[in-house]
Order: sequence, then C-alpha cells, then structure tokens
Amino acid sequence: MVSYLLNFDNIILLGLLASLTAGLATGVGAIPIFFTRKISKNLMDILLGFAAGVMLAATSFSLIIPALEAAGGGIKAAAIVLGGILIGGIFLDKVDTFFPDTNLLKGPGKNHDNLRRAWLFAAAITIHNFPEGLAVGVGFGNGDIANGLSLAIAIGLQNIPEGLAVALPLLREGLDSWKVYLIALGTGLVEPVGGLIGVGLVQIAAPLLPWALAFAAGAMLFVISHEIIPEAHKNSASKASTHALLIGFVIMMFLDNVLG
Repeated sequence: MVSYLLNFDNIILLGLLASLTAGLATGVGAIPIFFTRKISKNLMDILLGFAAGVMLAATSFSLIIPALEAAGGGIKAAAIVLGGILIGGIFLDKVDTFFPDTNLLKGPGKNHDNLRRAWLFAAAITIHNFPEGLAVGVGFGNGDIANGLSLAIAIGLQNIPEGLAVALPLLREGLDSWKVYLIALGTGLVEPVGGLIGVGLVQIAAPLLPWALAFAAGAMLFVISHEIIPEAHKNSASKASTHALLIGFVIMMFLDNVLG
C-alpha cells in the first residue's frame, strides 16, 4: 500500500487534489455574503479593516517567513526576499494602471475607483494563492506526503478568511452575490495550478518557491497599503477599523503559527 501511494503518478494526483481542496476553501469563506447584503458603511469599513489585518498576517507568516526559510536563511535569503517583494509591489503598481477609468463589470461609472480597488485586492489574493499551491505541490513532490497534507490543511483553513476578504470589497460596490462568490472562489483556484507545477516539476519549482512567495508578499503589501487601509479609514469608523485590523492580524497569526 505504501509503495502504491508513493508511485509518482499517485503523488501527482494527491498533490493536485490537496491543493485544489485548499483553494476551494476561499469559496467556503465567501458563503456569508449570501445571508445578508444590508451592511452599513461603517460596518463595511470595520470588515475591510479586519480583512487588511488578515492579509497583513498572511503576508508576514504565510509568505515572507516561509520565503526566507525556503531560501535557506542568511544574507542570500534576505536578498532574494527583498528583491521578490520589490518586484511584486512594482508589478501590482503597474497592474493598477490598467484599471484607471473602467468599471470592469458595470462599465464606466461613478464607483469605478472603488471597484478598481476591489479588483486589485482580488488580483493580489490570487497572486498570493499561487505560491501557496506551489508549496503544497513541492511538499508532495519531495515524497513527504504527511508534510504535503499538513500544508494543504493549514493553507485551506487560512483561505477561509481570505475568501471573505476578497468578497467584502466587491460586495460593497453592489455586485451580484453570485458574481462576488465566483470571483472569491476563482482566486483560490490558482492553487491547484501551483500545486501541479510544484509536484510535477519539483526540481524546478523548489528553487523558484522563495521568489514566488516574496513576489506575492510584495503584491499583497502594495494593495493593502495603497488601497485597502486608506479605504477602511475614510469614514467615521476609522478607529474601529484599526481595532478590527489588529483583531484580524492576531487571528490570522494564530492560525498560521498553530497550523504550521
């Protein structure tokens, strides 16, 4: 039985299924949007602050620290992660220029700036999820099935609040609940792509992993700082949004560290 499970074809299948399951967890996180659309502006700002905290913690503990570890530590690892973060931030800055005047789902309108922010956040989450799937695949590709499964479970649980974090800004702009849900779900479906690459091409993917993780961290930091936090602090609930950010950060920190 063990030798059967360790067959290369079955390892690829396990890695793909595990990363797919982890990615689908973003859809689980977005389910609450079907129960209510009547969310006040202040409450939405607080929820955005919470989402920003979740993503700041995910950037730190799911991306930057694993990137440093994957790169082997030391000055070389720090240089790789520094470069990856800067490249990721610059990339999202350039992506931002593609959405200056267009409401992607409704056409030009007065809310296009807000929807642009929401799409950038969704793009950042999508970029963030790819190296997570890659990490799961690399774990399986190295032949350590237990490690691959534990990574997939941890990432899947972390993806639940991330799915809600993607959905909230889009819901705020009045998009149909099903559209918002499918977008949130779609951000997680890059994980099986990364998982398939990681498990099938582990010798190539493993050296790229620290770069991919750091790139995703830079993209996330750009969007959180440039778009999400300023948006959450526009109105009277700015202090409450800060408190929500702290709560989101510590919850995600707890999940990341307890789940490994």
